[in-house]
Amino acid sequence: MLNRMIKMKKLIVVAGIAIATAGCYNDKYDKLYPATGSVVCDTTTITYAGDISPILTAKCNTVGCHDAATISGGYNFTTHAGTQPGALNGKIVGCINWAAGFSAMPKNLPKLSPCEINKIARWVNQGALNN
Repeated sequence: MLNRMIKMKKLIVVAGIAIATAGCYNDKYDKLYPATGSVVCDTTTITYAGDISPILTAKCNTVGCHDAATISGGYNFTTHAGTQPGALNGKIVGCINWAAGFSAMPKNLPKLSPCEINKIARWVNQGALNN
C-alpha cells in the first residue's frame, strides 16, 4: 500500500510539472492579438511625390494655411520649392512633433499619425529631396 501511495505522489508531481510547463508561452499582446487590417508604415523608400506631397496636401496646404494664396508662416507647401526650406531648417519636423518652442501643426487639427511623422522626418533626414 505504501509503495502504491509513493507511485501516486510521483504521478501527481509529474502531472503538475507537465501542466505547469505546458502553460508557458510568449504572451506578448501584439503577438497574441495582431491588429486586423493594420497598415504597416513603410519608411524604407520615401519620396516627395509619393509620400510627402500627399500628406502635405491633405493636412497642411489646405485653404487658409500653407497654400499658394495664404502662405501661412511664409511657407507654401503646394510645391517642393516652397516646402524644402521649412524641412531643412527643422521647422516642419519640430511643428509636426509638437515639440517645445514650435507651433503645433496642423493648427487646430489632431496631430499627424506616427507613420506620417516618421515619413516626413525620414524624408527630411535624407535631405528633403525633390524625388
